Amino acid sequence: MHASVAIAEPVSDRIIVTIRGQGPDVVLIPGLATSGAVWDATVAHLQEHYCLHIVQIAGFAGLPPQANARGPVIQPTIDALDAYIKSNKLKSPDIIGHSLGGSMALLLTIQHPEDVGKLMIVDALPFAGAMLGVDDAAAAAAQAAPARDRIIAETQLQYASEESNILRSLVKSPEGLREATGWAVTSDKSVVARIFYEDMTLDIRPMLHQIKTSVTVLYAWNSSTGMSRTNTEAFYQQSFASLMNKTVVCMAESYHYIMLDQPDLFIAQVDKFLK
Repeated sequence: MHASVAIAEPVSDRIIVTIRGQGPDVVLIPGLATSGAVWDATVAHLQEHYCLHIVQIAGFAGLPPQANARGPVIQPTIDALDAYIKSNKLKSPDIIGHSLGGSMALLLTIQHPEDVGKLMIVDALPFAGAMLGVDDAAAAAAQAAPARDRIIAETQLQYASEESNILRSLVKSPEGLREATGWAVTSDKSVVARIFYEDMTLDIRPMLHQIKTSVTVLYAWNSSTGMSRTNTEAFYQQSFASLMNKTVVCMAESYHYIMLDQPDLFIAQVDKFLK
């Protein structure tokens, strides 16, 4: 039986991983400026039957940035996840990734298919830049670069105020909003800014056909977005069109943090995915 301890092997200055529970291995990867605690309700439900590896990215939610303080972050973090899985001899664990964590999980599966059993993507896109209303990385960069530079130049107070405003459109649950805002405002703003830019300009769509494993895509939709449920479904189906073995599920009336807004419905989908 695994104890609830932070794991130091392999030594990584990109991530820390906490293990809870016993049983088949499942890796949980949170999104941008988010704590591994975002999975707490899911972990509480699963830990009697699964061994859960809860990732936290250095620089997020009060964790010191360490090696993420400069340079690229996404690819080195994927390398750290690969090293963690191999060093700890995890046998093709199922992986659940939210938002940025979903993008990382897709890339991990493409680069190291032996690392991954099944994959669940929670409200993430293979090209996040599409949220900026563009269809290629160069156009996304033109918008994302000024945003990155502005965040880096802000004071911590300005950054915290901006994040608090953004989170209101991402979390519906009042308690969830309080938690997610706390994680965001205690994240290192340079790490957040640089990963935001990387994520917005990362286009995984041309590589999706390489993924052979089963993938479940959960996406949030609510009536306040101004986009119909039908059009939102079509957008996600088109975004993941070249992914062959997929199940796409609408989580209606949820905001971006589905696991905080609809924990029971989210856990039901996780149970279905794992079984």
